[in-house]
Amino acid sequence: MVPVIGVLALQGDVREHVAALTACGDVRAVPVRRPSELDAVDALVIPGGESTTMSRLLQTFDLLDPLRKRIVDGMPAYGSCAGMILLAGEVLDGRPDQQQLGGLDVVVRRNAFGRQVDSFETDLEFSGLPGGPVRAVFIRAPWVESVGPAVEVLATVPARTLTGADAGAAAGRAVAVRQGSVIATAFHPELTGDLRVHGLFCELVKTATG
Repeated sequence: MVPVIGVLALQGDVREHVAALTACGDVRAVPVRRPSELDAVDALVIPGGESTTMSRLLQTFDLLDPLRKRIVDGMPAYGSCAGMILLAGEVLDGRPDQQQLGGLDVVVRRNAFGRQVDSFETDLEFSGLPGGPVRAVFIRAPWVESVGPAVEVLATVPARTLTGADAGAAAGRAVAVRQGSVIATAFHPELTGDLRVHGLFCELVKTATG
């Protein structure tokens, strides 16, 4: 049976994630906006966007508690950028009313890389992915301040960006992590055409669903 992977369709690069998952093959990708649609998927991708807005929309669409329960019960999940923030156990510089989904024993700093104008690209060595470095697009991205013992760091920021600029305080920060069946990246692989991160998640989902 082909696994069904949902893409949370409240905000962000929904179409791009659906297209990337579909291109990986052997999975079906569908948008998720309602609890009934969440019930029908085997896994979920949480795209980028604005994490506090997404938090409010999850409550408005009655998805917050059902999604929390699915993650606690072991549903595979992948979050990019704002999705990483929502999956984190703790967020620094977040709004007091921001709701977390959990799933990752990490502390994340929201908007760690600065404003929209501070967005940048770099190449990352990504653990477990063959084929060389991954091109990473960071847009008002978070980074991981600390990880719990069960969390695997998959990628960190190199000392210099593609333009040769000093990465400064970002150097060495974790920007891709995994804990069990939950993966998160601070960057947007759906924007580059490189399917390897989505492929990694698809293989995780296939393993989880048998």
